[in-house]
Amino acid sequence: MTQPEQFDVIVMGLGVGGEEVAGRLAEAGLSVLGIERGLVGGECPYWGCIPSKMMIRAANALVEAARVDQLAGRATVTPDWAPVAARIRDEATANWDDRRAADRFVGKGGRLVRGSGRLVGPGLVQVGDDVFRARRGVVIGTGSSPVIPPIEGLVGTPYWTNHEAIELAELPASIAVLGGGAIGLELAQVFARFGVRVSVVEGSDRLLAMEEPESSELATAALRADGVEIHTGMRTERVGYDKDGFTLHLTGDGTVRADRLLVATGRRAHLEELGLESVGLDPKQRYLTTDDRMRVADGLWAVGDVTGHGAFTHIAMYEAGIAIQDILSGGGSESRGDDRVLPRADYRALPRVTFTDPEIGAVGLTERQARDRGFTIRVGQTRLPDSSRGWIHKVGNEGFIKLIEDAERGILIGATSAGPSGGEVLGALAVAVHGEVPVATLRQMIYAYPTFHRAIGDAVNNLK
Repeated sequence: MTQPEQFDVIVMGLGVGGEEVAGRLAEAGLSVLGIERGLVGGECPYWGCIPSKMMIRAANALVEAARVDQLAGRATVTPDWAPVAARIRDEATANWDDRRAADRFVGKGGRLVRGSGRLVGPGLVQVGDDVFRARRGVVIGTGSSPVIPPIEGLVGTPYWTNHEAIELAELPASIAVLGGGAIGLELAQVFARFGVRVSVVEGSDRLLAMEEPESSELATAALRADGVEIHTGMRTERVGYDKDGFTLHLTGDGTVRADRLLVATGRRAHLEELGLESVGLDPKQRYLTTDDRMRVADGLWAVGDVTGHGAFTHIAMYEAGIAIQDILSGGGSESRGDDRVLPRADYRALPRVTFTDPEIGAVGLTERQARDRGFTIRVGQTRLPDSSRGWIHKVGNEGFIKLIEDAERGILIGATSAGPSGGEVLGALAVAVHGEVPVATLRQMIYAYPTFHRAIGDAVNNLK
């Protein structure tokens, strides 16, 4: 019997997290096998963060130009999708070709195998008819895929996921978006600003249901100002499709008609395909449970969407860094050998940004989450239009800062920064939450004037 080809580490899935792990371990001199059935780099560079933010940048430029009339004269804006599609195709994705990413990994000394990997025992991974053995261990970074809800009539229709929406060469006249989370809202606003008639259907009673209610109100007002039709608290019971497009039949006898349908109802990891039962793990679990070193079991690590800590590129990269150092240390040492303690995963200050206009950034716990977890809290809030910079900014100045303080310890455990550059202002709040900076210290800080982030000081003074 032929013995399996051996490597130090096998990485299943070369999305953002897996590519980082595989590339850096190869650079460190380990023999690394990377397995990928799609494009090396995963969702982010081809259908996620990068191309979608190019779309958002273009759409925001249209609206910002139109704001000239209220600030500096007159401007005429004519939307044109062609340069946006061309930039995504040529600059971001190289026409959805991953050769540069694949060559980059191989150039670092890694071995790339195209296909789907499946565990067939501890340290053993099968791809097609070939079986490979990992001497140090296996890293799972197989990502997630869009959730397609079990709605009558949906299967078999030409609905879109984020892939089709990003690859779009020409705009439809109308589109219905199923889902009021970050992905759905970002794309809905982009299309609306380019003149598409957009409807959003969300089963929860508000958009961005996992964020602060104030964030939901802000996003709803912003999208409606762009002409988006919003249906919250309504579920799609049935989908019809014919030559004239889609018809969504909603609870309460309501209907939404559109040429195209974008399904943006979340993402899920497909663990049942990974052969987890061969290493004693349950393939029916939603996510892989990891410890604070990203270990699932002896010789098995996981990073990215499969860990369930959020389908964010920054989470995948964060977890990849922890796994890399753990593997290089031997997977068991407390120290890296240079007197520095190995990092451990800590999600208290998990940041997230919805890149609508206004941007909505958040870190840590919401007010509701903090109360549900039993914290005694103080809440501080201020509106950006009431700040000096907001007043100067004038049109497009909608937003707020909201802080959640653990009153017993005197530190922030959550914050939201919404408004122009809300995701950038969030950086200061993320540092405060992560570093457990005392609120007393934040109150004594010098905040540059006149900036948007100066509103943090106002919110701190409003904690009560």
